[in-house]
Amino acid sequence: MATDTTILHEVKTRSAWSVFMGLLTAALGILLIVYPFATATLTTVLLGGTLILVGAAGLVLALASQTAGSFFRRILLAALYALTGIALVAFPFQGVESVTMLVGVMLLLRGAVGLGAAVRLRPVDGWGWLLAEALVSVLAGVLVLARWPSSAFWAVGTLVGASVLTTGVSRIAMAARIGGGAGDLERLARAP
Repeated sequence: MATDTTILHEVKTRSAWSVFMGLLTAALGILLIVYPFATATLTTVLLGGTLILVGAAGLVLALASQTAGSFFRRILLAALYALTGIALVAFPFQGVESVTMLVGVMLLLRGAVGLGAAVRLRPVDGWGWLLAEALVSVLAGVLVLARWPSSAFWAVGTLVGASVLTTGVSRIAMAARIGGGAGDLERLARAP
């Protein structure tokens, strides 16, 4: 019986943390919605910086190559990553259009994965929240790609913010449901 109580306590604790993380995620989503173009520009610069680092790592890997063909292929890829990153950092406003297209595709893929997860969890109470989250991501992806390139000025921040907000709300709903269920089981276990 002590093990059951410990497990229920652990489930309640983890669900409380999940609710907290859902609140943080929802707040971040609201922030992304409020500042859409700043979000898009920052995303572009961060992506550019990451690509520069990937290019540097590729150069190091190229120097460790065992064959000339492998060396030149790795050098070419490292240069491609680094030059793309430099272009995004140097010209972030122009890079926002490219990032916007990538975000549209990412939202479609995220929605597809979310639909699969919702279908798998269908018997579980609250699975509809996961379905709603997936549908919002798919809808956001379609809107971004249908209005591209003019969507570059609002899409990344607004639609990704809406997706992040929905993710936070669904996390809160699922965690609250799980925590409530654990509380119900705990009360039943204590009942005579």
